[in-house]
Amino acid sequence: MSNSPLSATRFRLTFGISWLVLMADHAMVLHYFDLPWQEAVIDSCISNGILLLFCLLIMNTLRYYLPQKEQLINIFAWCVTFSIVWLLLTKWLLKLSLGYHPGYTDLLSHSGSIRFSIAFLLLGCVTMISVLWQTWIMQKEDQVRKADAEKLAKEAELFKLRQQLQPHFLFNSLNSINALIGSRPAEARKMVQQLSDFLRGTLKKEETQWVTLQEELQYLQLYLEIEKVRFGNRLATVTETNEEVKQMKLPALLLQPVVENAIKFGLYDTTGETVIHIHTHKEGNELMVKVSNPFDPETSAPKQGTGFGLKSVQRRLYLLFGRSDLLATEAKENIFTTIVKIPQHEQSSDR
Repeated sequence: MSNSPLSATRFRLTFGISWLVLMADHAMVLHYFDLPWQEAVIDSCISNGILLLFCLLIMNTLRYYLPQKEQLINIFAWCVTFSIVWLLLTKWLLKLSLGYHPGYTDLLSHSGSIRFSIAFLLLGCVTMISVLWQTWIMQKEDQVRKADAEKLAKEAELFKLRQQLQPHFLFNSLNSINALIGSRPAEARKMVQQLSDFLRGTLKKEETQWVTLQEELQYLQLYLEIEKVRFGNRLATVTETNEEVKQMKLPALLLQPVVENAIKFGLYDTTGETVIHIHTHKEGNELMVKVSNPFDPETSAPKQGTGFGLKSVQRRLYLLFGRSDLLATEAKENIFTTIVKIPQHEQSSDR
């Protein structure tokens, strides 16, 4: 069942057919008690036509006023009141229309209690169905509102996480540019241009939450070029990928904080050239990205996965997929590896 025009049309059609069956049964019962077909049909049309109007009145009222649980006695009172009014009104109209038929007045008088009982039962059933229907609609609307609120909260948190990452990188880059201006102005100008391209790409990526791996690696290369200006020959990167995974999807700007974390622990606490390895492959329905960097076990503590970058990536993956097992780290000998898994069959619909 859904609150759609098609469902509403089916409900009205079913209700209308059921009412026609009720009218036919009413006429057949009266004919069984020796009332001619013409008079039986007139009695059925008048009685059930007025009852239908009362039912529609109740259904329309419940669209705007739905009693709470402690007010359900009101529904019972409505049914009793409407049944009494219906009985008095139909008796008056039936006497005017069919009083000429011999014995009809006696039949009408003796069937009063049965007519009242049937009217009360039908009004009660229609009322309870309407209450359940309106309650269901309200619950569905509440669920939609809650889902929208959760979605907005999730998007706000994702945006906040991404905004927190950018100033950290920007400050480092500006400090590096400041240090290069006096000694190596050409490299400083190059870094300004690269930083401009990087930030321009960031603004564009804000509009698209999902990108292909190929696009993400191209954007990551801009970041690495800036870092190579900062660290010179000390930083080298090796990226291993294949055509099978280049078109697989992942959240935009996901890899930059992972690689930044690798550079931080790979260069800050070691001397000499540092090689950052980025390896991607497909495993089942998941895109696997492994980022490895050397580290000095005596001066660095990467085993705990410290740093805001990795925590933000893990939180972002949890918000997008509802899973906390999509980011893992491992340290073996003097190599620290961050493993990121991006499911391809659970991606968000907001791409």
